[in-house]
Amino acid sequence: MSVERFYNPLVRRLAKLPKPVICAVNGVAAGAGATLALGGDIVIAARSAKFVMAFSKLGLIPDCGGTWLLPRVAGRARAMGLALLGNQLSAEQAHEWGMIWQVVDDETLADTAQQLARHLATQPTFGLGLIKQAINSAETNTLDTQLDLERDYQRLAGRSADYREGVSAFLAKRSRSSRGNSMMINVQTVAVIGSGTMGAALLKLLPVMDTRFTV
Repeated sequence: MSVERFYNPLVRRLAKLPKPVICAVNGVAAGAGATLALGGDIVIAARSAKFVMAFSKLGLIPDCGGTWLLPRVAGRARAMGLALLGNQLSAEQAHEWGMIWQVVDDETLADTAQQLARHLATQPTFGLGLIKQAINSAETNTLDTQLDLERDYQRLAGRSADYREGVSAFLAKRSRSSRGNSMMINVQTVAVIGSGTMGAALLKLLPVMDTRFTV
């Protein structure tokens, strides 16, 4: 089945990717295309773009995480309306509802997305990845669990080369010169010996960093 074999692994990979995913939407994003586009970390749409959950008109249900995503980005009432009616949603309306980050003129869409990507690439990318994972985890975590996760991720971020450079630049009153460096040490293998919150956080993070680990 193509959903299980192709689409679901892609959705999971994009969600776990330790880098921001930018989606630039032009034209009509329908069905799985709409779900994938709205699932981006930063979604920019051309003014003429439209989103449509066309599944119901074919007797199907939203897939690729659509039933999970829609209530979170649009609220339950709007998610129900979009999924059951299958009406087109304009880019302007999606932006007004808080479903996407920005609407731009059609002719500037590509340049806007590329400029944003270039900007993010020069930022502390390890920290950006931690921010993404923390916000995604907040969907299911309790406040106490999230506070612990923030503490643990902050420890990881505080050991990065980007953080060290950021502090040095601030104290010297100069622009930071790092270009998205991650950890101070190129770690190939990690042994996780604790099973508490820190250990659990590492086990979630290490696979998406392509780091081998032993428990």
